[in-house]
Amino acid sequence: MSIIGKRGIHYLQKLKTANIPPELLEKGQNRVIDASLTLIRERAKLKGELLRALGGVKASTTLLGVPLGHNSSFLQGPAFAPPRIREAIWCGSTNSSTEEGKELNDPRVLTDVGDVPVQEIRDCGVDDDRLMNVISESVKLVMEEDPLRPLVLGGDHSISFPVVRAVSEKLGGPVDILHLDAHPDIYHCFEGNKYSHASSFARIMEGGYARRLLQVGIRSITKEGREQETRGRCKRCVYLDRCGLP
Repeated sequence: MSIIGKRGIHYLQKLKTANIPPELLEKGQNRVIDASLTLIRERAKLKGELLRALGGVKASTTLLGVPLGHNSSFLQGPAFAPPRIREAIWCGSTNSSTEEGKELNDPRVLTDVGDVPVQEIRDCGVDDDRLMNVISESVKLVMEEDPLRPLVLGGDHSISFPVVRAVSEKLGGPVDILHLDAHPDIYHCFEGNKYSHASSFARIMEGGYARRLLQVGIRSITKEGREQETRGRCKRCVYLDRCGLP
């Protein structure tokens, strides 16, 4: 695990060695989680209210950043991506007009509810089980505010699992997924990490959150990946298709 990935774990270990009562630590973690969800909820509520007041909008693409990178087995750059993506969107070297004539600076077309405070949560020693739940709940909070439609900015590929889970649960059933990638990300537990960026679609398929998974651009799949595919087909009528196959 990388140095960045270990940061939250090390902090928790220090608290434990300092003889901090577990119940005190858990209460503090719960407050941070509640505050994080409140931040997303209130920002989404504000943006939803403003858009409804403006009127004339059925759906507004809504940016939600998830700056998570510790589940990457190599480089940690994805954790820094959300603000860089926003910087590129609003870069002064271009304009906000789209090919269809829509203006991105119109909140009825594109709005933003900020980032899930991933590192702040991890700094309190919150493990990945609970962190994934926070991400899922954040996506749901955005979906609950009509006319917001979340566009999630990662973040390494481990965030695919909590995001897809949230959408599936909110819509009431499995969803169809178009996955553009060079790798299928279906390792059962890559390098011992069930939330690895290379295991996200294994978790999605296990949970039954995908009705159909269409993967395009796959250039390498290991023996384990092929075995996972076979097991998936046995469990469900359609597990995954490759590169546009019907």
